[in-house]
Amino acid sequence: MQKGIIVFLFLILIGQFSVGQKSQITLEDVTRNHTFSAATIEGLRSMKDGLHYTTLEDNGTKIVKYSYKTGEAVEVLFEIERIKRNPSEVKRITGYEFSPDESKILVYNDVERVYRRSFLANYYVYDRKYRELIPLAEEGKQQVPAFSPDGYMIAYVRDNNIYLKKLRFGTTSAITDDGEMNKIINGIPDWVYEEEFGYNRAFEWSPNSEDLAYVKFDESEVKEFSFPLYKGSHPTREEYALYPGDYKFKYPKAGEDNSKVSVHVFNVKNRTTKTMDIGDMKDVYVPRLRWSTDPDKLGILKMNRRQDQLELFVANPASGVANALLTVREDQYITENVLDNIRFLPDGKHFVYVGQDDGYNHIYLYSMAGIQVRQLTKGEWDVTDYYGYDADEELFYFQAAKESPLQREVYAVDFEGEELVRLTPEEGFNSADFSEHFRFFVNTWSSADSVPVISVYEADGDRVRVIEDNSELSKRLANYDLPQKEFFNFSTSEGVLLNGYMIKPTDFDEQTRYPVLMSQYSGPNSQEVQDKYGVNWEQYLASNGYLVVCVDGRGTGARGEAFQKSTYMQLGRLESNDQIETARYLGTLSYVNPDRIGIWGWSFGGYMSSICLSRSDLFKIGIAVAPVTNWRYYDTIYTERFMRKPQVNPGGYDDNSPINMAKNLSGRLFLIHGSADDNVHFQNTMEYAEQLIQAGKQFDMFVYPNRNHSIYGGNTRHHLYTMMSQYIFDNL
Repeated sequence: MQKGIIVFLFLILIGQFSVGQKSQITLEDVTRNHTFSAATIEGLRSMKDGLHYTTLEDNGTKIVKYSYKTGEAVEVLFEIERIKRNPSEVKRITGYEFSPDESKILVYNDVERVYRRSFLANYYVYDRKYRELIPLAEEGKQQVPAFSPDGYMIAYVRDNNIYLKKLRFGTTSAITDDGEMNKIINGIPDWVYEEEFGYNRAFEWSPNSEDLAYVKFDESEVKEFSFPLYKGSHPTREEYALYPGDYKFKYPKAGEDNSKVSVHVFNVKNRTTKTMDIGDMKDVYVPRLRWSTDPDKLGILKMNRRQDQLELFVANPASGVANALLTVREDQYITENVLDNIRFLPDGKHFVYVGQDDGYNHIYLYSMAGIQVRQLTKGEWDVTDYYGYDADEELFYFQAAKESPLQREVYAVDFEGEELVRLTPEEGFNSADFSEHFRFFVNTWSSADSVPVISVYEADGDRVRVIEDNSELSKRLANYDLPQKEFFNFSTSEGVLLNGYMIKPTDFDEQTRYPVLMSQYSGPNSQEVQDKYGVNWEQYLASNGYLVVCVDGRGTGARGEAFQKSTYMQLGRLESNDQIETARYLGTLSYVNPDRIGIWGWSFGGYMSSICLSRSDLFKIGIAVAPVTNWRYYDTIYTERFMRKPQVNPGGYDDNSPINMAKNLSGRLFLIHGSADDNVHFQNTMEYAEQLIQAGKQFDMFVYPNRNHSIYGGNTRHHLYTMMSQYIFDNL
């Protein structure tokens, strides 16, 4: 009788324990189920009144209009089921854009990715009054369509040519006719411009809708790169079932020829095209076009090949005559984020430039005579995003890492640069999306231990309401035993203070010596150590007994120009020094097993993993996904920005190349690459593998067929992270 009571009580206790027990994170949670993904607002657009916004809802079947202030749904502006005329039987849309007067909506679906930012799609014009959906074109998918400011026309690109559709008459005509694959491109950037200057449209309408300015890329002399394509399954390519295909595209590697570029303006009424005269066009870049408020003043950004000089030209579209309004010169290089932060103000008398003139990224006000009026922001901190200027209130809005490199706040500064106001009170990571006329902004905030909260603020910083608090995500997180991210810093032997975070194993015990996996990217102006939400593979590894550590070394962002550009002309040296110093520092901690430290990374991070295993014996394993192994194999714009040409800096290229360090490899290296990587070519891994073989170094390698730089599609991501996890469990 006594024994039965004891067993009964024990079963009750077990049951109580099971009820309170939390789940452990699984790989499926991270790679398949998206258990920890935060809810966002899809397709948010501010309407022209500045009082309302729209979102794309119900799986792309509705566009709904909301009040910024109340959050009430005011009107359904587009709904598939209510379309009176839908000749193409569109079932859902992927994205949309309003005409300037908002009477029409340009919608699209059937997206076909080209490269990172470019895609083809079927576009349709929806007339809100008549509820009719009309195809933009019948001859094939289109790219980057844009309404004219008067709303009567749409310009778009197809097969490397620019076309003009007049909506009133339903007519379409060609603006250019010389476009040809791998030869001439009109109105969209070539591969290297798209990837490294970060945009996908190279044409702009004049403010009076009379002219269309565009860039022509002549890539005839750019050398081709090719890779095989196999049948595969995501997508399936039946035409390659027996004999692989061969994909060819123009890719300028460091030191090789770039596209020749020229700027043209097409006049809609006269159907004439004028070439803009912006001086010597040999070995230059034209990364942006930007009209001023005056239709007679076209802004053209021109950069020399070394990217240490940037000129803002103002051209007359009728005559083609241009004058340099601003010239910026740097000792090292001009960062690419400058390009989107040169803006003409609506008063027609000023423009804004955001750059590193005083050693930190700040906002400067210039007159249209090219004279600097004043510096609007100052201090040993970086402006990280420029949102725009409210002409009515005479306020500039921006994001900055003022309080800490790990955090972001949203600010306003007045026209005189005298009053700086912080608009987001929460510590952590804030980013804003302002309404038209700058009356409201939608702020997304999170921190390392707080889920994203999306709120509407008035422009003075008063929070109006919460749109999305991710409460469902918070509930899910409460059911898991998740290791938390902790921030730290340390000083290297060179006296450099580095920021990092660590994720300690579940049930962490300071008396236990844990294996460590160092995670990093390390590329110029990147930043991995940030006080923002994220639950991913790192927490999975920590829940399986590993200490995960990430440190941002020299070259990374939000710490001023000197820190960011310290790696100039020698990519890889200081960055790997700092990762090696991190491993050495971790080895001094009582809860770290110094004999079980590994490092992994993707792309630049894969380069870093590879180089660290040859420059130090502190690492037991390294995983390099899609790594650069010699900068000679990478593209002109990115590589030469930080290294100049290999012809003038051979040591910078070769002394820090994993290929040339193969004989010094220590630890166990795992190379992973996609065979159809258009960005960091599979060539990098193959050439590195050959050098490792000839050096007698054993290593592991895996290739994903037909996969690009992101390595995804079907079961691919789950397979990748399962494989890497097992490799770590078996070898670290």
